[in-house]
Amino acid sequence: MVPYGASIEIVLQDTSFLNPENHPIHVHGHNFFIVERGFGNFDVVTYPARYNLIDPPESNIVAVPKGGWAAIRIKAANPAVWYRHCRLEEHASWGLATTGFIVQDGPFPSQALLTPSEDLPLLSVSELLLQTQYEHI
Repeated sequence: MVPYGASIEIVLQDTSFLNPENHPIHVHGHNFFIVERGFGNFDVVTYPARYNLIDPPESNIVAVPKGGWAAIRIKAANPAVWYRHCRLEEHASWGLATTGFIVQDGPFPSQALLTPSEDLPLLSVSELLLQTQYEHI
């Protein structure tokens, strides 16, 4: 859970021994700043000093280089559960598709999720699908 308005830094590492390759990583619900990229393993002591904090590119997708890493910063200003995944569809089955983070509501109504309508069914998706199938038989 991330508080509304928090700054998040995520370092995406791609130095697998089995299958290193480029990964275009997409984050839903937010644009972010690509503050640095590099090759090899990310070094938390050395690399942050190289970050571009003046005019970093803003995007919602970052190419994590083969055998390298990318550091991104996000301002958590859109409350919801947000998905993060590799744009190469096959890679989702490898675990490169996850719930990236959950942003909590902010202090004002304009910074919070809407309350669900009273007529919203309290069924799971699978229950709704089963119910729909039986109605069409």
